[in-house]
Amino acid sequence: MKASTLAAAAVACLALLRPAAAHEFKAGDLTIDHPSSRPTPPGAKVGVGYVSIRNDGTEPDRLVGGSATVAGRFEVHASTVEDGVARMRRVEDGVVLEPGATVTLASGGTHFMLLDLKEPIVKGQAFDGTLVFERAGTVPVRFSVEGFGAAAAAPSHEGHQP
Repeated sequence: MKASTLAAAAVACLALLRPAAAHEFKAGDLTIDHPSSRPTPPGAKVGVGYVSIRNDGTEPDRLVGGSATVAGRFEVHASTVEDGVARMRRVEDGVVLEPGATVTLASGGTHFMLLDLKEPIVKGQAFDGTLVFERAGTVPVRFSVEGFGAAAAAPSHEGHQP
């Protein structure tokens, strides 16, 4: 393969990687990967958020909360199935991030609830937020809004559909 062709291929590959790298956030030993949300219909008061967090440090940290510009309240929730019934509850003590571990907040499990929405969450757009950790502190992030095919459907929350 010619050197010029190889160089062009390398540049093309780097261009493809750039958006993925731009959606990763670092805070000390933590890597926060791909904060995302789903679109909501007009008038919805509840939305959701997802993320993957890797702790490359030697000490545990704890995700204790956050915020989103589109929501009046931001809570960490866990979904469980008890006797065949899906339930959601607020995670009061936060989410522990053990050293060397990756924690994924996703549909059907632990996730963010974006409550008292100020505006619809629109596919293809993004919104700013923060994640708050005991050790790493407050970390600014940007949530991308993806279609429903990007993740499995979450159980309903107190009559609201995330």
